[in-house]
Amino acid sequence: MDDVQLMRLALEQAEVAARVGEVPVGAVLMSSSGLVIARNYNRRESDHDPTAHAEMLTIREAAEILGRWRLTGTVLAVTLEPCLMCAGAIILARISRLIYGASDPKTGAVSSLFTTLNDSRLNHQVVVEGGLLAESSRELLQAFFRERRR
Repeated sequence: MDDVQLMRLALEQAEVAARVGEVPVGAVLMSSSGLVIARNYNRRESDHDPTAHAEMLTIREAAEILGRWRLTGTVLAVTLEPCLMCAGAIILARISRLIYGASDPKTGAVSSLFTTLNDSRLNHQVVVEGGLLAESSRELLQAFFRERRR
């Protein structure tokens, strides 16, 4: 599976989030062999949990499925640039590569506000590609918040 296909799966998760009234962010984790391990979407409202971001839920699910916390060799695709909490979890899980869609100028911790995943002071760095299908991710978020303001 290539990066675009992986991001499309993340966008599908974001669409599910929007349908259930959650901020439309989706994430998918893929193994080095191209197998989807886990996928999820934001569930902060549904779960009454401030940490229930798509990335966190996907990482937790993958660790449970694989029976280990080190997710070395995996690729995480997420529709919105991860926040500081999620960037920390990506590092701690030893995820090898991150692909994200839209940038997040308010809370982005990958390239917008911070460059957490490439900080050489940390024991793990992540290869990052931002902006993949960014317009689709951005449009989904904008439509969600436009509808909410009505």
